[in-house]
Amino acid sequence: MLSVDLNCDMGEGMPNDDMIIPWISSVNIACGYHAGNADTMKRTVDLALQYNTAIGAHPGFNDKENFGRKEKHLSDESYYILIREQLHLLQNITAERHTSIHHVKPHGALYNMSAGNAVLAAIIARAVKDHDQQLVLYGLSNSYSITEADKIGLKTASEVFADRTYTDNGFLTPRSDIHALITNEEQSLKQVLQMVKEQTVSSVNKKIVQVKADTICIHGDSSYAAGYAKKIFEALKENGICVKAIPNK
Repeated sequence: MLSVDLNCDMGEGMPNDDMIIPWISSVNIACGYHAGNADTMKRTVDLALQYNTAIGAHPGFNDKENFGRKEKHLSDESYYILIREQLHLLQNITAERHTSIHHVKPHGALYNMSAGNAVLAAIIARAVKDHDQQLVLYGLSNSYSITEADKIGLKTASEVFADRTYTDNGFLTPRSDIHALITNEEQSLKQVLQMVKEQTVSSVNKKIVQVKADTICIHGDSSYAAGYAKKIFEALKENGICVKAIPNK
């Protein structure tokens, strides 16, 4: 049976986490830098355990003012430390609850920068592998995030997006563009099924772009996230597609 992981960014201070999590298979938890704090991390880990959802770290820039969505140019060592510090913060919490981190997905500007920058992608991959070589790195399909992690033998999950549009080169449309977000439920469902069943996506200019859809992201900070999550889960099931987490072994 065809299967796909359905993930969502959580622990970012939004009120709808508990309404989203029943419909997803993995959760990316903000580690207190771009959003959240120790309390939100603990609550989200507990929620994930309640629903048997794979637990992931969602490290971003230390910039709550801009929600981690503004580019920051750091030294190679600082990028490495940025990742390792946040993984340790979440690991301390998962260890208290006798569980562990399953995957890592960078957040916001850090995610987008690494997708298009081989050097940064390699630094992030090394930081993740140095922390725990069993972790799965989530990265944009067909990006440096995936290829650089593959080079060092780190398990990866190629990610596609349910609520974002794509450019002709397969990257996400910048959020500054008025067409960046998909707020129409029917359009989102159509895109998800195309990406999973056909392994392609239609760009904003109607170009067919090849993608690999191991995991689908829904952004938890949108007002429509809970509704999208349920509808996407149901649409996948109706099309004979199983929703389950990426194996990490």
